[in-house]
Amino acid sequence: MTKKKTWSSKWIDSWKKLGPGLVTGASDDDPSGIATYSQAGAAYGLATLWTAIIAFPLMASIQQMCARIGLVTAQGLTGTLKRHYPKPILYLMLLFSFPAIVLNIGADIAGMGAVGNLLFPSIDANYFSVLFTIILLGLIIYLPYQKIASILKYLCIVMLVYFVVPFLYKQDFGEIFQATFIPTIQLDKKFIAIIVGILGTTISPYLFFWQASVEVEELKSKRKHLIVNKKIIHEMNQDVDFGMTVSGFVMYFIILATGTVLFKGGIHQIDTVEQAALALKPLAGKMAYLLFAIGVIGTGLIAIPVLSGSISYIITETFGWEQGLDKKFHEAKAFYAIIAISLILGLSLNYVGITPIQSLIYTAILYGLTAPVLIAIILHISNNKVIMGENVNGRRANIFGFAALIIMTIAAVTLIYLQLSE
Repeated sequence: MTKKKTWSSKWIDSWKKLGPGLVTGASDDDPSGIATYSQAGAAYGLATLWTAIIAFPLMASIQQMCARIGLVTAQGLTGTLKRHYPKPILYLMLLFSFPAIVLNIGADIAGMGAVGNLLFPSIDANYFSVLFTIILLGLIIYLPYQKIASILKYLCIVMLVYFVVPFLYKQDFGEIFQATFIPTIQLDKKFIAIIVGILGTTISPYLFFWQASVEVEELKSKRKHLIVNKKIIHEMNQDVDFGMTVSGFVMYFIILATGTVLFKGGIHQIDTVEQAALALKPLAGKMAYLLFAIGVIGTGLIAIPVLSGSISYIITETFGWEQGLDKKFHEAKAFYAIIAISLILGLSLNYVGITPIQSLIYTAILYGLTAPVLIAIILHISNNKVIMGENVNGRRANIFGFAALIIMTIAAVTLIYLQLSE
């Protein structure tokens, strides 16, 4: 009895320590990301499973740097950029980030609406999109930061459904093991485009800004009387590692589910999350279909506050306006107005003829162009003793950080080449 109580209390303590890292990791697997992973699985089976292994250390190292920047400087990534770098760099990031994030929000809202329509066919997808937008806007504006953080954290439990879906279908574990640890490379334009798309989806610039800013929020709400020390940095690293591990596993299991069920079922073309969910139904059963669909809505509810929050942090820090999810609406009107505008603009994309597929393509291009520049800046900040003091990068962080920079630069060049050669 004592052992059980000790184990449960340890688990509760560990859960309480998890926060921004877990939410960031979960938001990385938004409906747009699920669409990309589903496309990969349907088109190439298990051939892209290995990307989850490669992406994890790259994601984790960059997000840890961003979190450390937030903790040490007590300001977001934009604030640090503004203070220590030429303003043209800051404005360039803003110029690329705003449309990319709005397009991402639009694709996610449309995906949630379409999946809502699959679950309840009598209700039009547009009504669901509007409903989800109103719910999210209300929660973000009226709830204090700790409540929002708690809701987002518990919503992460929804992600567990993707660990179940593949096992509702008979699996060849030898084939899975081989595909996971022996990379498959196909010198094929579409395959390379899928790999670039996966990397762009998992290592997204909006997450860099969110991670730094939300660590500051966490510092204010929980640790405002503490000096940032090695213990706090260590806890942050554990939080980020756990969040990125969850993100990597979700990505892995979605590719596994669609790569075995859809690919082997002869369905090789998936453009949207609702197509992926619908295609699973006759092949893997109603339970797989329902779990996949519920997961899409759950991930959207996590990701959209992160997306809209990140763009609001970027803009308000750029212009020195009051910001923070810990503030009430009347204390940071511009901050919440930007969140509202980004959600409304995202919702309106479908009505102006921009489809979720087009939004995904445009987002991938804009993220692809900005990610290498931002990673280079993050590496520079993280190794700058004037800014970071004794909390500069260690050797391991720099190895993975520079690997991320090289890989994302190659991905960006490849993306531009693929677009120009069409």
